[in-house]
Amino acid sequence: MIIVRSPLRITLGGGGTDLASFYEKHGGFVLSAAIDKYVYVSTIKPFSEGIFLKYSSFEHVGSIEQIRHPIIRESMNLIAPELKQIEISTLTDIPSGTGLGSSGSFTTGLLKSLHTFSNSSISTNQLAEMACHVEIGILNEPIGKQDQYAAAFGGISCFTFNRDNTVNTVPLNISSDTLLDLEDNLLLFFTGFSRSASRVLGDQNTRSVNGDTAMLDNLQYVKELGYLSCDALEKGNCKSFGEIMNLHWENKKQRSQGMSNEKINNWYDIALQNGAVGGKIVGAGGGGFLMFYVHDRNELRRVMANEGLQEVRFKFDFEGTKVVLS
Repeated sequence: MIIVRSPLRITLGGGGTDLASFYEKHGGFVLSAAIDKYVYVSTIKPFSEGIFLKYSSFEHVGSIEQIRHPIIRESMNLIAPELKQIEISTLTDIPSGTGLGSSGSFTTGLLKSLHTFSNSSISTNQLAEMACHVEIGILNEPIGKQDQYAAAFGGISCFTFNRDNTVNTVPLNISSDTLLDLEDNLLLFFTGFSRSASRVLGDQNTRSVNGDTAMLDNLQYVKELGYLSCDALEKGNCKSFGEIMNLHWENKKQRSQGMSNEKINNWYDIALQNGAVGGKIVGAGGGGFLMFYVHDRNELRRVMANEGLQEVRFKFDFEGTKVVLS
């Protein structure tokens, strides 16, 4: 049996500028952190012939072309098109559709698992690019490249998305004290709302392709906030980072009416009055997790619990997508 673990991620700055509709003309920049919540992909050769797939559904088919799950089908076509005897199972720490990049994590984990099963090697950068190729190039999902790179590399990274479609990856240069500060004072709360990132990002993608000035100006400002977030953390100024998150959220809400809702806005206001410096919805928006940088974590935990929001505690992951059993 082969088991691969692939981390989920939180976006710390610049989110949304990793879509090709923006970065191919203007360049993109995202500050992203992998966390110790994972997608697990296991592969094994079963005793009987056939392709057995166990995820939120179950499939037993005789050929790759019969697979309903698009990411599994296209990944197997790329790596092992002749394969007719395999069992693939997946487990996740956090449900999909919650803004933590689960689709990108799943794709990198699946590709790593299939390469290992086929006795072939792949570099971290190649893994990230292949995952992007499957989701964006083949399946035409209107999503960005952040999730696949964050999952593949792990750590807290500055990703520069170049106009020629290359990506530069540089680890954030922060002190151990700043790292511990972030782990102690960045809090995640589940809103109870799940959503499809593709649907949320579709409008942004279309408007960017069409040269919508308001959308492009919004994303340019987000990119600048990403640079400012990097600078604040490298200088050890976490309070400033929290304040920049607040600017990011106020700007992000202007992208579309579906970015937030009355409940999310109310929870956000309550948080700012009870220990939070700043925060935002993680991911494309519309639901998932609220993330806050806080100066009083106990007070914020108390009021969010009273509001019925579940906290998910985390630490950062610095290993990226890796084989944990083979």
